[in-house]
Amino acid sequence: MAAMAMDFSHLSVLLMVLPLLLCIHIKIAGASIHIYTSQPFHDVGNSLLLYGGSEGISAGSSSFIRFKNITFWRTRDAIDNRSPKGRNNGLVQAVIFEASHRNNIGGSAYGGQRSICCTPDLAKLQGCKQGEIIRIPSASDPRWPILLRVNFNGRRLSAKMGDNEIPISKSGIYNLLFISCDPKLRGLKMTGETIWKNPDGYLPGRMAPLMKFYGYMSLGYLLLSAIWLFQYLRFRRDILPLQHCITTVIVLGFLEMAFWYLDYANFNSTGTRPVALTSWVVTIGALRKTVSRILILCVSMGYGVVRSTLGGLTSKVLLVGVTYFIASEMLNIAEYVGTIDDISGRAKLFLVLPDAFLDAFLILWIFTSLARTLEQLQMKRTSAKLEIYRKFSNALAIMVVVSVTWIVYEVYFKATDPFNERWRTAWTITAFWDIIAFLLLCVICYLWAPSQNSQRYAYAGEAEEEENNNEEAESLTGGKQDGEISLVKQEKAAVGSDREDDLEEDKTE
Repeated sequence: MAAMAMDFSHLSVLLMVLPLLLCIHIKIAGASIHIYTSQPFHDVGNSLLLYGGSEGISAGSSSFIRFKNITFWRTRDAIDNRSPKGRNNGLVQAVIFEASHRNNIGGSAYGGQRSICCTPDLAKLQGCKQGEIIRIPSASDPRWPILLRVNFNGRRLSAKMGDNEIPISKSGIYNLLFISCDPKLRGLKMTGETIWKNPDGYLPGRMAPLMKFYGYMSLGYLLLSAIWLFQYLRFRRDILPLQHCITTVIVLGFLEMAFWYLDYANFNSTGTRPVALTSWVVTIGALRKTVSRILILCVSMGYGVVRSTLGGLTSKVLLVGVTYFIASEMLNIAEYVGTIDDISGRAKLFLVLPDAFLDAFLILWIFTSLARTLEQLQMKRTSAKLEIYRKFSNALAIMVVVSVTWIVYEVYFKATDPFNERWRTAWTITAFWDIIAFLLLCVICYLWAPSQNSQRYAYAGEAEEEENNNEEAESLTGGKQDGEISLVKQEKAAVGSDREDDLEEDKTE
């Protein structure tokens, strides 16, 4: 653990440079760019479908969804050689709809399955046009859902859609689908891009508040870093290994918040999300989460305060830490890297379960170790340390209860909002965990802040234990020092008096 000490010359440079980096993207504008590179269509029901994107868009004069260089490519087997040149064949449609209009796409569940495309039977029942998407006009605005059409011409392999722009006058979660009802177009692919414009920038609606949140969190960590660094440098001669670990967590937390801000600011200003930058951010986040949990576990075990080393538990703690880092890294990469939609919770179950299992295991280990440490402090009658650990255990218990309550709310939130219609408040699900981590770190910093008595206080346990043993011996002998203890004290007193006499004689001479 001592190896985790920070080089504060480099730390001070980071603390000065990163706030400047936060100011690079203050002025932001644009939209989210969805790029399609030979994306294939898939069979869904009685249609060929390609998912184009889903984002929360706020209403505004500059809000829109724009199609740019959208081109469809069919296989040679799909070409009808009997079709004369100049004749349209092979229809592809783009449909844009707000989440509340989702039932306006598709017809009745005729034959046991809801149809997207109009069949001969549905054409008779509903009056739709065979071979096209079934569209029911919205009661609030008959223009929605919006359909855009493109046909293949003659024997050409490609068909290009016009660069259309759809203005958004109502805030909501918007979905884009590309659909073909022509079974001959199997193997259809698409290239091009769509631009989704929000009034304030490229960020999707659900992600936009997170950029401001991470900016404020960066300032919070910066303030905590400044206070901790001042105390650290002031009492640098009395620093404990535990306080080195706390310093590491503070720096990692600040770096994580600052780089998350930069990631979102870059996304907001460019419309794209570089894989390298996001991967770097989630790696810092996984490392911070791992070190934080190991720190809490070590504090619960009494490391640096009650005991100077972890002994035989060091290898087990490191093994759990490495395992947790790998599980958290894989989960974060699946959840965030390359994500530009307002679709949350897409990580695979086999990535979520290991992370959740390790969190539960660490919580159990932490409370078990904390109970054992409290028991040891009670036996040693070290009231000062016992009071600190009681405050820590109370704070930890409160955090766990709040976290469990939030997990229940999160499950309810996602279960009752399958179409992300509450996208305006969805950012709080992510933000909550960062706030909890920051508050718990502040508690640890307060309880174990550097001071002039850190070293003596940390290792006072052995002296206190020896003193308590002497008191216990006195009580057993009825307050009389007739045993070895009294003899030792008398010998020490005699030796001390002899030394004082020798010093007096030297001064006289």
